[in-house]
Amino acid sequence: MGKGGGCFQSKRRQRGPGLASDKATTVESDAHVPAQEKTEGSAEIVEPAVPPLAVERKLKIFIVFYSMYGHVEALAKQIKKGVDGTEGVEGVLYRVAETLPSDVLEKMLAPPKDPAIPVIAASELADADGILFGFPTRYGCMAAQIKAFFDSTGQLWREQKLAGKPAGLFVSTGTQGGGQETTAWTAITQLTHHGMLFVPIGYTFGADMFEMDELRGGSPYGAGTFAGDGTRQSTEVELALAEYQGKYMASIVKRLNHT
Repeated sequence: MGKGGGCFQSKRRQRGPGLASDKATTVESDAHVPAQEKTEGSAEIVEPAVPPLAVERKLKIFIVFYSMYGHVEALAKQIKKGVDGTEGVEGVLYRVAETLPSDVLEKMLAPPKDPAIPVIAASELADADGILFGFPTRYGCMAAQIKAFFDSTGQLWREQKLAGKPAGLFVSTGTQGGGQETTAWTAITQLTHHGMLFVPIGYTFGADMFEMDELRGGSPYGAGTFAGDGTRQSTEVELALAEYQGKYMASIVKRLNHT
């Protein structure tokens, strides 16, 4: 009895720890590598992520103008049409701040400004890929409102933030000898001190640049119109020239940005 009892007790002592150890091993193995992860993990982890589609940024040409009676504004809107018709380029209209008080404007019979066109701050010019400036003449030079705006660009000049940006001009005058060329020509000094690249249209508009049978504003410097006493509206040719200037400027900006 003593011998047999001793054998049974010995077997119990040996099997007890062995069972516990095997069970612990199984639990530990399952804890580290769950069966579900083994079957599902490889397909989900190894599959490469699809990169997001790159969205090409549109180049922006700012059309910055001052217009008292709407003639320059009409050209500006037509220029935007030309810019927007060029793939990958967008025209953005801005007006400069008015310097005359409202009561004076009323006496001058100036119409109200279009609220849909925002007033630009000088610092915003740095965001443009190209700029077209438009303004009426005052004795063969730019109007005081646009000159006041250029005078506010001192910080941009100090940092040369506009250097290398292409820029063009378009104008309005009261008469044929009122400054279609000199108004643009005298404005080039502003662009020069900023290091901007002046982009005239030359005679690239074609046959209409040589038309002599009808009164037409505009010159190799840029688009233009005649306001007369304020009641004259831009002709089809003047508006077509403005639209062309927008397209031409857009093509130059694209060329400069894709080289």
